[in-house]
Amino acid sequence: MNYFRTTLLMSFMTALFVGVGYLLGGTGGMMIAFVVALGMNLFAYWNSDKMVLRMHNAQQVDEASAPEFHAMISELADNAGIPMPKVYIIEEDQPNAFATGRNPENGAVAATTGLIRMMSREELAGVMAHELAHIRNRDTLIMTITATIAGAISMLANFALFFGGNRDNPLGFIGVILVMIVAPFAAMLVQMAISRTREYSADRGGAEICGQPEWLASALQKMDRAAGQLDNRTAEANPATAHVFIINPLHKHAVDGLFSTHPNTANRVARLMEMAGQGDGPRRSASRAAKSQIPASDRGPWG
Repeated sequence: MNYFRTTLLMSFMTALFVGVGYLLGGTGGMMIAFVVALGMNLFAYWNSDKMVLRMHNAQQVDEASAPEFHAMISELADNAGIPMPKVYIIEEDQPNAFATGRNPENGAVAATTGLIRMMSREELAGVMAHELAHIRNRDTLIMTITATIAGAISMLANFALFFGGNRDNPLGFIGVILVMIVAPFAAMLVQMAISRTREYSADRGGAEICGQPEWLASALQKMDRAAGQLDNRTAEANPATAHVFIINPLHKHAVDGLFSTHPNTANRVARLMEMAGQGDGPRRSASRAAKSQIPASDRGPWG
């Protein structure tokens, strides 16, 4: 259902671009805006992973520097059927995490020290499984495509502001003014809706990868409470990166409405608990067996 909704939203975004392109810039203006926006976002697609990791001062770790955490990611990646991503840790008290990388072969996951410290082993596995689901689903590619189209629509509106737009359209000059105002706003709403849809999809995928939806549900509740109490100074200084995190790292949370890039946490938890109630026996039994193999000393919060 989430894939269908994403496809539907992206189709709407494409149709919006074609219609706006004709009304504001004609065929020529539409192509110019698309090519410029595509160039900008292709650069971001190839370099955004390095940029966001550097922005948050993420430090890469390996088997020697973080053996347990690294081993956990390796096992989860194997469950997800993707190559082992690069693993990073961010020195930050607020518990949070994100994934980046243009494809599964170039994936990276990052977790804050607050997340590793506050979560149990099971909750941490649920969170990191969610991030690996983003990599498996190629969400970076999906968001790059939507950002390209949304950027092209905004660019067309700017062209119309300076050059007057295509006044030969059926609505005339009034149509140009209306589309200049409404089109970028509509594109932004669709882009946010796609982002929220991908979060729900990653929640489901993460629950399947770790085998226990309750683990991620419990972690989301803890993280949501902590995000309202602990500052993420880097995220506050760079709010444009907030959407990559599993939980909105900014204090001014938006509810599950038009202007939110993250679904409401209570809604996410409810969906995960519904999954837990409908879970199939073999997978859940296997998950319990895996949990029983964890030494008792490792089941509590991580130091």
